[in-house]
Amino acid sequence: MKLRYNILTLAMTLSLSLGMAQQKTEEGQKEIAGLRAVGSPSNPKVPMNWNRYHDLKQMEQFYKDLQKAYPNLVKYESIGKSYEGRDIFVLTVTDFKEGDAKRKPAMWIDGNIHANELQGSEISMYTAWYLAENYHAVPFIKELLKDKVFYIAPTINPDSREYFIYEPNTMHSSRTGRRPFDNDGDGLVAEDLYDDLDGDGHIVIMRRKSKTGRYKVDPDNPNRMIIVKPGEVGDYEMLGFEGIDNDGDGLVNEDITGTYDPNRDWGWNWQPNYVQGGALYYPGTLPETQAVKNFIYAHPNIAGAQSYHNYGGMILRGPGAAEDERFYSRKDVQVYDALGTTGAKMLPGYNYIVIHKDLYTVFGGEIDFLALTRGIFTFSNELMTNYKLFNEKAEGMRQSAEYYEFDKLLMFGDAYVPWKEYDHPQYGKIEIGGAKKNYTRNHPGFLLMEDAHRNAAFTIYHAYHMPKLEVLETDVKSLGGNLYEVNATVWNSRIIPTHSDHDVRYRIERPNHIRLEGAKVVTGMRVMNADFNETIEQKFKPEQIEVPTIEGTSAVKVRWIVRGNPNSAKIVVDSPKGGYLEHDLKQQENKG
Repeated sequence: MKLRYNILTLAMTLSLSLGMAQQKTEEGQKEIAGLRAVGSPSNPKVPMNWNRYHDLKQMEQFYKDLQKAYPNLVKYESIGKSYEGRDIFVLTVTDFKEGDAKRKPAMWIDGNIHANELQGSEISMYTAWYLAENYHAVPFIKELLKDKVFYIAPTINPDSREYFIYEPNTMHSSRTGRRPFDNDGDGLVAEDLYDDLDGDGHIVIMRRKSKTGRYKVDPDNPNRMIIVKPGEVGDYEMLGFEGIDNDGDGLVNEDITGTYDPNRDWGWNWQPNYVQGGALYYPGTLPETQAVKNFIYAHPNIAGAQSYHNYGGMILRGPGAAEDERFYSRKDVQVYDALGTTGAKMLPGYNYIVIHKDLYTVFGGEIDFLALTRGIFTFSNELMTNYKLFNEKAEGMRQSAEYYEFDKLLMFGDAYVPWKEYDHPQYGKIEIGGAKKNYTRNHPGFLLMEDAHRNAAFTIYHAYHMPKLEVLETDVKSLGGNLYEVNATVWNSRIIPTHSDHDVRYRIERPNHIRLEGAKVVTGMRVMNADFNETIEQKFKPEQIEVPTIEGTSAVKVRWIVRGNPNSAKIVVDSPKGGYLEHDLKQQENKG
């Protein structure tokens, strides 16, 4: 009996413990007001450190965890394979219970097309995480995901991202993909790569003492080399990045992997390599860009796009080349300006600029492919800027000095490899040292999360202003003889039109369709001026009125003449980039 009592007691205790654990788990997913820092979940279902970088394995685990935690908000899929056979993943983030995801206005976000630009992936992932984790806590986010869908590709260059992380590199290398070429024309491929002389995973600078050198050590910072003044004698000559002449041709590091640029491989105004350095044989040479293009073509609902790069603190819009200015109409530029100037306010230290005017000429870039081939309002943000170091702008040599000062005061020397001696097979006794590969271009950890949120907020702002269509008002009038007039007003309450002006001009995407279903339509028309009864007849398929675009914060009016009472009919608004909605028509008594 005593044994039975103990067993029952144990069972009850275990059951109670499990129940309490379950209750604690459920309660742990609720927000605790005193712990929640405004704008961030206090107890996320998917805990993440946004002050560090992640490799491909960790990134895929994040996709799995986020989808498992929020199956009604997040799904991920592979859209293709890289050159070395790695998956290119896209996360789809929306409220899947509300409407058809493929019919919602969509925001495309990608990062890391240049593999050494790591933070593009982190900010892309942060955006997906923030949307999912704040869906229940922030009404704005809940409403946004009911209306819109996000397609997020954290890295579209997975091969070189992994190579940059795990192999020796400079802050500028492993920028392109992993497709190898004979860069120096000697019949060998990738035979003279960077050499990590001290085995620390960083490719830094080589220097050698020289009586004719033009450099000396900065007396205020032993890690920094500065050019001597005219007439002053230097102590060192600089020999370039760490490396050895591996193929005996008298050159060092001249045949590294991948000298092409995957952001010169797109379909708009592509130019061959002798015009646009980094271009390959034809637009779409690379499997990575092909995979993204195929996805974009298969999703005509994409109305906005954001691509993340580094460096410089810039919000870029096209065109990439001056000759393409004619394709950016005044109407479209007004939309870009409305979004871009707000973005500059949201991102202190960032400037909203035009690529070819304010940066340099780019042929065959992704931004113009999206904007001009597909009519998508597109920005490309150049992440990280020296402004973030001390919240003030610096120019010229002071900018370089700021990074050394920042390391000294806030990184405590972690950003640089101290100079050390090395016996080089060609140069003899040298010293190696300098900035680590994750410094200058990529954010230091504590700055990464702030910029992640600010940039995510900008893309969310952009997505919010993609078209939102509503049927504002309808009326039905009896014309006699069993004929009725049906009028409707369709309103776009956001800044971005359903079709860019460029899209309308070159007929990139089909027009908006405003249909009257469930009624016998005799004729249909667009009402251009209701006061003067100015209309344009829809001669083909009168029940389905074609509207080239619905401008931002503007309305269109349509009219049908129908035979028979249309009280059971409905109005359908079917827009490729503006979404799909239905409105039941309620007959109204003719007061006239």
